[in-house]
Amino acid sequence: MSNVVIKTSINEIEKMKNHYKAFLGTKVPPGGIFTAKTANCTVTAYKSGKVLFQGAGSTNEAGLWGKLENETSSKSPKKTKAPANNLPANFESLSVVGSDEVGTGDYFGPITVVAAYVKKENIPLLKELGVKDSKNLNDQKISEIAKQIKEVIPYSLLTLHNEKYNSLQQSGMSQGKLKALLHNQALGHVLDKIQPERPEAILIDQFAKEEVYYQYLKGKKNIVKENVYFSTKAEGVHLSVAAASILARYAFVQHFENLSKKAGFTLPKGAGPQVDKAAARLIKEKGESVLPQFVKLHFANTEKALRLVK
Repeated sequence: MSNVVIKTSINEIEKMKNHYKAFLGTKVPPGGIFTAKTANCTVTAYKSGKVLFQGAGSTNEAGLWGKLENETSSKSPKKTKAPANNLPANFESLSVVGSDEVGTGDYFGPITVVAAYVKKENIPLLKELGVKDSKNLNDQKISEIAKQIKEVIPYSLLTLHNEKYNSLQQSGMSQGKLKALLHNQALGHVLDKIQPERPEAILIDQFAKEEVYYQYLKGKKNIVKENVYFSTKAEGVHLSVAAASILARYAFVQHFENLSKKAGFTLPKGAGPQVDKAAARLIKEKGESVLPQFVKLHFANTEKALRLVK
């Protein structure tokens, strides 16, 4: 199926909507103005001024309205060289379940892990909605995008809150093992959701070597292994991981805001000196006993905050 995008004005989009009034659909995607389905093409117009044409007649249909911004075809994708980390060629154009996590380096707040399934035919839509590496997006933009894509793609969100995290960590479980367990569980949830459909691949944003990852899962049931790949900076490798990262970040920010309300002041992210001061303030105002609800106790910030209090 071919995909073509054009950029035009809102006035022109209104003309298009009138032109396709006999073919208008009732379901309009987030950020959309209208969607219409003709005999050989689906047309979706967005408030950004972009119009997506999908189907065998997409090129001809789009040509009626303006200059083509891009054209891709899932039938005959441009051949690309396989990346060095042994991913299949043209990996970015496959239907993939991707997983990523947020919060592992933050003293305050939980760990959130998301697995998300992006089918090849939804890749142009996600690009249109602004899905990309979440590190290049601020929290406001992440919120806007997450609210839209969560209605479009199947995903699983897991949240490991601080009290449970501290309990497991103190029992001898490393953060790496906790992440592996969460990734595997989230991936399994998504695979269950999309049955009987199967993704062409699964991509995990790599936080440990493959053999170490599976060692963490040793003895567990339902380990996801089929067509699983690992890559560092995986958000730039496939939009499924970028989407998972955005959804995980969105959930993390919401939990973080709730923790700030509970603390009575805005908590800083990360694990720097400003975090030490915030933790010390929290201890002074609410007592050391509340820390397990708010922080990852084994971080060095705990001792630093306690020194500041003294």
